Amino acid sequence: MERSELKKILAGVRAGRIPVNEALERFRGQALDELGFATLDLHRAIRRGFPEVVYGEGKTARQIVEIVERLAAAKQTVLVTRVPPEVYRVVAERFPKVVYHEDARAIVLRHTKARAGRPGVVVMTAGTSDIAVAEEAAVTAEVMGNRVTRVYDVGVAGIHRLTAHKKTILAARVIVVVAGMEGALPSVVAGLTDCPVIGVPTSTGYGEGGRGRAALLSMLNSCASGLTVVNIGNGFGAGYAAALINRKK
Repeated sequence: MERSELKKILAGVRAGRIPVNEALERFRGQALDELGFATLDLHRAIRRGFPEVVYGEGKTARQIVEIVERLAAAKQTVLVTRVPPEVYRVVAERFPKVVYHEDARAIVLRHTKARAGRPGVVVMTAGTSDIAVAEEAAVTAEVMGNRVTRVYDVGVAGIHRLTAHKKTILAARVIVVVAGMEGALPSVVAGLTDCPVIGVPTSTGYGEGGRGRAALLSMLNSCASGLTVVNIGNGFGAGYAAALINRKK
């Protein structure tokens, strides 16, 4: 149950259209859904403002289909991350309206029609190789009700590419910056804006840096105030945090 559905029920009780006992019945048993291999938190949308998001990697196609089926039955928007194309095709056979975001490797099945999102979220990458993680962040923020501006391939190796987007940077309410190699871009961006910046290190590069450790340590040791860092490759976590920040504005 999403917040909009909860508000309708409560409004119905207040207006006298829905008896209190009927409202209680609608709420009863909706907190958890036991599937044996998974326990779905159906009240997360009420507590957090967005339903439980499913991490698809490591789950079978059958498991994902059943999870999507239960969440859809509970009238919740479904977001499943880290889904390979072959699993998406299985899910699409059961749910033709599901949308697959190939770069992000995410599937989305909306409970309600998408509305114009809140402006303010910017997602940037240092290089083209970082786009997959950036798209995971962008799609997450969009599904959570935000309008995302994408600025890709503006790394510090050609800093003039970044400064060309200064107007976008200054207008942002929160910026997600995805970078591999030495991971310098988030520090530069954080030094140019007064809004929160979320750094996402990626495993892009050579040797030790290619595993994302160099970028992670660079971001963690940044001297630019206001830079927050998520784990290597965690585009979803960055997009979710950006959506929460933008919601408070």
